[in-house]
Amino acid sequence: MTESTASESSAPDLAPPAVTETAFDTLPLAPETLANLNTLGYLAMTPVQAATLPLALSGRDLIAQAKTGSGKTAAFALPLLAKLNPRWFSPQALVLCPTRELADQVAKEIRRLARATDNIKVVTLCGGAKMGPQIGSLEHGAHVAVGTPGRIMDHLERGTLDMRGLNMLVLDEADRMLDMGFFDDIVWIAQQCPAARQTLLFSATFPPGIEKLASQFLREPERVQVATQHAAGKIRQRFYEIDNTERLDAVAQLLRHFRPVSTLAFCNTKARCRELADRLSAQGFEALALYGDMEQRERDQVLVRFAHRSASVLVATDVAARGLDIDKLEAVINVDVTPDPEVHVHRIGRTGRGDAEGWALSLVSRNEMGRALRIEKAQGVALEWQPLAELEPAGHAPLVPPMATLQILGGRKEKIRPGDVLGALTGEAGFTREQVGRIDVTDYLTYVAVERNIADEVVRRLDGGRVKGRDVKVKRLGTD
Repeated sequence: MTESTASESSAPDLAPPAVTETAFDTLPLAPETLANLNTLGYLAMTPVQAATLPLALSGRDLIAQAKTGSGKTAAFALPLLAKLNPRWFSPQALVLCPTRELADQVAKEIRRLARATDNIKVVTLCGGAKMGPQIGSLEHGAHVAVGTPGRIMDHLERGTLDMRGLNMLVLDEADRMLDMGFFDDIVWIAQQCPAARQTLLFSATFPPGIEKLASQFLREPERVQVATQHAAGKIRQRFYEIDNTERLDAVAQLLRHFRPVSTLAFCNTKARCRELADRLSAQGFEALALYGDMEQRERDQVLVRFAHRSASVLVATDVAARGLDIDKLEAVINVDVTPDPEVHVHRIGRTGRGDAEGWALSLVSRNEMGRALRIEKAQGVALEWQPLAELEPAGHAPLVPPMATLQILGGRKEKIRPGDVLGALTGEAGFTREQVGRIDVTDYLTYVAVERNIADEVVRRLDGGRVKGRDVKVKRLGTD
């Protein structure tokens, strides 16, 4: 979807994964690739990368279990790029993803990792976008296709996606694709690929369908399983016993006490998502909802605003949030306890990324105690419980997000790049680089985060002005 620029007591330690500090220069990668990895800040392999990269680079088929945020995209992108012939403008690798959002993120990361090689073209093929521009991109030649099963099938049936030269097939978040009913579609797509290709399957969990899927078209795959627990002390968990009637108001109580800048709140149903987002908005929080049957443009704008830190809370179902990778997420709230302990691990793993720490706060009613006990057993650590009544507001000022998101009419199709927008803001418009946050450019729209207190002035100065020699229209999202 995008191009991008830009003190409470701790809970008991969680069981840490085995840490593998292995340098990338131990791998058979080209010097320019290693230099690019260093520039991007890839200094040592994550556990999943250390376990899978040597196997994948040697040409082996692979089934790997790894959680979101474990570095799995690089684990398949580096072998994929190592096999490409840049001079041959035909799809040589196909990555299947369950959702458009994940496909966009994967494509973006592949492009970053491909910077060391000139002119590598990555095309995203997903539903919810017009078919014509995708066909045009394929006609001009693409090395890597990243997409969702339904749209990939559409292109194969139309004959617009030629996979005769394909040498690698990647299934990312295969368990999620099975949950969404894509088993037969994936098998059909794999049957259209050359038999001699290499296949890499990545999955957060291993339901029975994964083995059935693997038996259909993987060749003597190596199996890799990486610990799914999180680093000790990085994620501080608290559990609160509640009555069902107080669940939604308890979320606001947590937000007022902990005051996280960005919070991802998980609900088990879309009805609860809508109800909670409405309740929080009525209480003065900038809250957005994300669930399965939203229109694509609305989903995109919700995700952009939350990633820009211009909304405080994103209320989502597991289905909608799968594959999201949001920087600087201070807290996760489990509004409903998931019945699956592995899903709980994936939920809370959205916070505490990199060098940051995060809170994982869970609301548990009496009829959910069994689920909490299963989580405790799976983690091997006693849960920390705290009375909800002890939580006092940390100040009386409203919880206001630090940024606002502006939408500019015009995107990649008009040759607009993040640097063009930044230049317009810091040039004639007179703002500083420090006042501008993340910039996301899509095909037809550009989104820019700016400090909240200058947002209206930015709109006033930029609306009707020019970016890269073109007149642009600008509006602030969330004020309609």
